[in-house]
Amino acid sequence: MIAITENINPNTVDIDLQNGTEIARLINNEDQKVALAIAQILPQIGTAIDRIAEKMRLGGRMAYFGSGTSGRIGILDASEISPTFGASPELIQGYISGGDTAVRHAVENAEDSEELAEQDFAAFNPQANDIVVSISASGNPAYGIKVLQLARTKGILTIAITSNPAAEFKKYADIFLNPVVGPEVIVGSSRMKSGTAQKLILNMLSTGAMIKLGKTYHNYMIDLQISNQKLRRRAQRFVREITGADEQTADIALQKSGNVKVACVMIVKNCTKEQAEKLLQDNNGILRRVL
Repeated sequence: MIAITENINPNTVDIDLQNGTEIARLINNEDQKVALAIAQILPQIGTAIDRIAEKMRLGGRMAYFGSGTSGRIGILDASEISPTFGASPELIQGYISGGDTAVRHAVENAEDSEELAEQDFAAFNPQANDIVVSISASGNPAYGIKVLQLARTKGILTIAITSNPAAEFKKYADIFLNPVVGPEVIVGSSRMKSGTAQKLILNMLSTGAMIKLGKTYHNYMIDLQISNQKLRRRAQRFVREITGADEQTADIALQKSGNVKVACVMIVKNCTKEQAEKLLQDNNGILRRVL
């Protein structure tokens, strides 16, 4: 059976006759359907966020597995978590069939290889509380199916993301995330609407889990890594706005702690760095509970 994403889109059959503005309009019209498709599966995404956070509280990690565009999108999302939320790079990982070469170049038959799936799965070395996420527009590549099957044999939580309701992935997924975005603007070019849907969903999964793990306070990303001047200025602003402290007080607390959360507790509770760290530890790192 042909996946929905492979069907001809009747709205764009004459796109090759249009000027640049009309091409952009046609693409934009189709892109607007992505958010609407995702809106239909928000309860399932919410369940996934809760389950992921639950597993991570127990020490679990999450890995994205995909081929081509899907693999690259997974790697992109995974690579942003450490600098954004101060999490270990091991917490969320991304694997693409064909390895590092496939990030920039197409690797022939990589998506059809169960052997590559076994190699990447072994490299992740999943444990009981880990999460495996398989990503594909069609939801049918052997690589992605094999990863889900292997995870199932270990009793690991499996999540599948695909734009195809009839995907083989569904058989092996504890949580099936299926935004039906319809045919692509260009037949078979799943880097477009399907890829956008994957990016949006991965943003929700990873960000949602980080929020539930206390990586934010209100909507401040308070576990950011202070690795350059831009981020130092941002950290100072966050501390001032959260605590109401003046610039000098915020700067001193940040210099002593090197961490936005710890600095905030030091100021609000008028305590040492060590005392602030203990308060956060006693409250699972959730600043809301401490303040």
